[in-house]
Amino acid sequence: MVTKQPEPLLHIPYPADCPTRRILDRVGDRWTVLIVGVLSEGDARFSQLLRHVEGVSQKMLTQTLRGLERDGLVRRTVHPEVPVRVEYALTAAGRSLCEPLRALKQWATDHVDHVAASQEAYDNATSPAP
Repeated sequence: MVTKQPEPLLHIPYPADCPTRRILDRVGDRWTVLIVGVLSEGDARFSQLLRHVEGVSQKMLTQTLRGLERDGLVRRTVHPEVPVRVEYALTAAGRSLCEPLRALKQWATDHVDHVAASQEAYDNATSPAP
């Protein structure tokens, strides 16, 4: 007797209750993009990440790292030394994000002048006259 395999669930992110929404929220977050970018270059300690990702607060870095760890994108390793040393590294799933995020960073770099000019034109056209 042949057992029929269940149909795979289609995850379309447009319905509010689709689980892919949470993933898109995580990987689309600016701190995630920047932290994954730093970790793509190798393991890092919390203080290294804090120095590399300018503008991120300790609280936001902690929250983002915990979320990335919970989602299986970052591995936190505690080395039993005195003082304790904690390092963060990308998991295989986290490493698989590097290429799409690199493409996103490149797109932003390539289009920053166009976007800035468009914003200025829009602001000038919609600002009330003095």
